[in-house]
Amino acid sequence: MVNLDVITDRSDPAVQRIADVTKPSRSVVRTVLIEDAEPLVECIRAGLEFIEVYGVETTPLPGEVLAACRQREIPVRLVGAPIMNDLFKTDKKPKAFGIARVPRPWSFDELARTTGDIIVLDGVKIVGNIGAIVRTSFALGAGGIVLVDSDLTTIADRRLVRASRGYVFSLPIVLASRADAIAHFQRTGVPLIAFDTEGDLAVGDLRDADEQLALLLGSEKTGTSRSFESIASHSVSIPINPAAESLNVSVCAGIALYERSHWNLADRRRAPQPPRAERPAAGRGSGRPTRPAYPGRRSR
Repeated sequence: MVNLDVITDRSDPAVQRIADVTKPSRSVVRTVLIEDAEPLVECIRAGLEFIEVYGVETTPLPGEVLAACRQREIPVRLVGAPIMNDLFKTDKKPKAFGIARVPRPWSFDELARTTGDIIVLDGVKIVGNIGAIVRTSFALGAGGIVLVDSDLTTIADRRLVRASRGYVFSLPIVLASRADAIAHFQRTGVPLIAFDTEGDLAVGDLRDADEQLALLLGSEKTGTSRSFESIASHSVSIPINPAAESLNVSVCAGIALYERSHWNLADRRRAPQPPRAERPAAGRGSGRPTRPAYPGRRSR
């Protein structure tokens, strides 16, 4: 049985720290609230820098959370029930949560050092969909994600942390303008594959690609932008019942990544640690391997 200190004094600095991070609108986001046991453990494993982790006085903290905190020497305390009620008046009250410092953003240079496929989301704005794609991308070995025109200003958005179950810090995610993203893929030469209902390839053809790919998906309403399509090596479609209008973008991403899982999981390594200003850029590999292209590949 672990005896933990209980926060009962509202003047404790932690109370104000928690109150600040739960505010719906903050001009500068330097800290992020990580809620619930599974996201907490994953964020700790991903190397996120925690200020402190908290439990509720009336509910024992899960052993896996305590073990992860002990391993990383993260301080842990409990919060008294009256203070919890004050801090989370309208929100669902988490049974375990922590306050972490937001890491600096990932760069395209760091993304270029990964060896798995890159997911490019063009105009996808629903945070639940983005979070589901993040979780699937990590599980199926993608090298990273580029978010274009997502309306997000930081990957530490509380909604995205929730929707991804904490995996948003477990792989490189770059927030970029459309122009910068296009310039990156033109510079690196990674083939861009656009998903379209009338694609010239079927999604199963992606299995034959023996190289890193960038998989481009747009929103269900508007699809991918013409500027991206103009540099795409191919377009790919997923066969569906003609009576169905479309598939959810997170489902499309899951199908595509499953077809590519033999490539992305062949040499499974853990994703890089969140970037920090004090350390060199980290990646999953030294560069993109030079390998034969898959049969039938052509320029558009």
